[in-house]
Amino acid sequence: MTSSEPSFGASPKRSPAGKDADTAALSDALAVEHATIYGYGIVSALSPPSVNDLVVEALNQHRQRRDDVIAMLAARKVTAPAAAAGYQLPNDVGSAADAARLAARMENDGATAWRAVVEHAETADDRAFASTALTQSAVMAARWNKVLGAWPITASFPGGNE
Repeated sequence: MTSSEPSFGASPKRSPAGKDADTAALSDALAVEHATIYGYGIVSALSPPSVNDLVVEALNQHRQRRDDVIAMLAARKVTAPAAAAGYQLPNDVGSAADAARLAARMENDGATAWRAVVEHAETADDRAFASTALTQSAVMAARWNKVLGAWPITASFPGGNE
């Protein structure tokens, strides 16, 4: 991967001018979902069999969420951002522990993206979807933190700086 490729976990590019904040936040969250799906390919390759079920569950959640957001954007006649061919990981990943740290970070990045959608949502449906996604990301981050033996395993306010 080169520096010209999207940086993993970095703030996605803002959506084109003229889009409302709700749609822009959804587009940004979709970009994070694309990066997370890519990242779980790395996590899967380096994870021990004992966490295979966790990897599969997380990957399935993110793929479903990605597909749902693409459909939500299409219903608004908005072209969904495409996944990049590759992403620059935030750090070297060469062991099972590195992979688990990457997974926890991806889930925390997802929580941040989905919290932004909750904050900018203009409809109850968007808020409910984003709230569920935020919760799923926070729970998955806690599960990865448990794998790592990290403490505390949960964040007080997932997706925030508090």
